[in-house]
Amino acid sequence: MERASHAYRRPKVARTALATIGAASLIGAGVAVANMGTALAADTNLVTNAGFESGLSGWTCTAGSGAAVSSPVHGGSSALKGTPSSSDNAKCSQTVSVKPNSAYSLSSWVQGSYVYLGASGTGTSDVSTWTPSATSYQQLSTNFTTGASTTSVTVYLNGWYAQPAYLADDVVLTGPGGTPTTPPTTPPTTPPTTPPTTPPTTPPTTPPTSPPPGGSLPKHAITGYWQNFNNGATIQTIAQVQNQYDIIAVSFADATGTPGGVTFNLDPALNYSVAQFKADIAAKQAAGKRVVISIGGQNGTVSINDSASATNFANSVYSLMQTYGFSGVDIDLENGLNSTYMSQALRSLSSKAGSGLIITMAPQTIDMLSPSSDYFATALKIKDILTVVNTQYYNSGSMNGCDGGVYSQGSVDFITSQACTVIQGGLDPSQVGLGFPASTSGAGSGYVDPSVVNNAVDCLTKGTGCGTFKPTAKWPTLRGAMAWSTNWDAKNGNQWSNSVGAHVHALP
Repeated sequence: MERASHAYRRPKVARTALATIGAASLIGAGVAVANMGTALAADTNLVTNAGFESGLSGWTCTAGSGAAVSSPVHGGSSALKGTPSSSDNAKCSQTVSVKPNSAYSLSSWVQGSYVYLGASGTGTSDVSTWTPSATSYQQLSTNFTTGASTTSVTVYLNGWYAQPAYLADDVVLTGPGGTPTTPPTTPPTTPPTTPPTTPPTTPPTTPPTSPPPGGSLPKHAITGYWQNFNNGATIQTIAQVQNQYDIIAVSFADATGTPGGVTFNLDPALNYSVAQFKADIAAKQAAGKRVVISIGGQNGTVSINDSASATNFANSVYSLMQTYGFSGVDIDLENGLNSTYMSQALRSLSSKAGSGLIITMAPQTIDMLSPSSDYFATALKIKDILTVVNTQYYNSGSMNGCDGGVYSQGSVDFITSQACTVIQGGLDPSQVGLGFPASTSGAGSGYVDPSVVNNAVDCLTKGTGCGTFKPTAKWPTLRGAMAWSTNWDAKNGNQWSNSVGAHVHALP
């Protein structure tokens, strides 16, 4: 998002450069390497029966969902096959003895759709990672540090409700071993009540195609960014933001001197008192809108690159929520992010704020071309607590679409082919929003007439209004659209929100 009009963030991306994105992204999505320190016991696997060569010995699987199979395997002669049901995610787990205040690395080879690997009971921040679709064995990995009194952790694998069976093999947990305990020989009488990838609410009973958390938001929503600075757009109070906007992202929080920490200060140029700002937010919330604090922007410098900064981020954002009444957070970091620690930070925030937390994102187009890119990977890792990703379909140049074709920015084909890429990459359509400048002054390039936005929305949801690219499926639950910014929209007579907002809200 731009603080100044007509400011290009980066040059147009050439088609030849795009061909290297997938490979480069995959390198960044490889095995996470943690600094284990002097306490790490090198090459020591603490997992019992890690390759399932002894059947399920040492492992406990919910509702009889696990079995050892002889094919396909990653190594040895056996692998785990977990078969979810509509009410069970086929979680197979093992409790492992560990030492307090120690660093650990966890990995496993997996195959299938919606396969999760994680560790709980760490005493610090529990961790998990997943893949939406592995047609052959691929390695998942994560790392964690135990708490001051932690002597055991539970490592687990699971699929997702009502989804196909998954496979897992060669589970590895490295780090200093604790006092050995006898592994469980019988499953518990009742399965766990909370799946590891959902916030502490009752466990879901539907597959991941169900709508994500969103509080009282409408099925189809419009997001708008409110500027906490003056760059020539209309200066507004929160109360003056057009009623068509369902999510208002206050732009932007400021970095503090503490890594990962953020704060917020109203720009004196707005002549807006803190008391009135808080009152206006409360009034919008009472009217069913959601106001969130946006992190980043074109000049944002917030970095979350380790567990400490992830904790600082979660704590400081939660403090802002309590101070100002924000309903959540928007991630608009345009200078890169660390998928491992950003997802850790957002899960930590979720544990503090609860199931009503709103999490939105506004990546640049190039950040959402591959599920292995850091931004896309972060969205997938927090899919169960993510509200919407509003990709910026501007300042982009030409890009490859989901069909392999090259489409120029500013066309219906560009918008629909990019949205198709995001959905096919693993996001639920209800988590997908289309981002645009609200006027020609809102971005350096990529402004489209509201009618083009509406045609793209219709193409994706109904199969009408398409250009030459026609998606192979219809996604009627598409979340909606986003504008940068409510201020530029107001400067242009609210033409964008009056047209696109009304059109999106009229969707069935």
